[in-house]
Amino acid sequence: QVRLVESGGGSVQAGGSLRLSCVGSGFPDSRNCMAWFRQVGGKEREAVACMSSTSTWKYYTDSIKGRFTISRDNAETVYLQMNSLKPEDTAMYYCAAVDQLCATISRFNELEYTYWGQGTQVTVST
Repeated sequence: QVRLVESGGGSVQAGGSLRLSCVGSGFPDSRNCMAWFRQVGGKEREAVACMSSTSTWKYYTDSIKGRFTISRDNAETVYLQMNSLKPEDTAMYYCAAVDQLCATISRFNELEYTYWGQGTQVTVST
């Protein structure tokens, strides 16, 4: 059974940085797409970034380009380095994964992802 565990969230002042980590286990295959989504309250989840296990291509949503960087060590981990944080980045951040490569799916659609972590809260204050 696939399990995703996020860590690294916290509270930071605007302009600060945080690094989120997601460690997965139990993947049936080494080829996958891992992504970060975020959600504020009861609003719809917003895709932030994603990256395949077998490619160096990185995909970002426009609102965080130039500030956030996604990276991977291997087929089971994904990181999100968040710099120049803004109050509007405050959200619960979720790690998600699917047993397909990012290029083959509608990668910013949460419905494409099979596995989800429990989330880690990021709060950015002014």
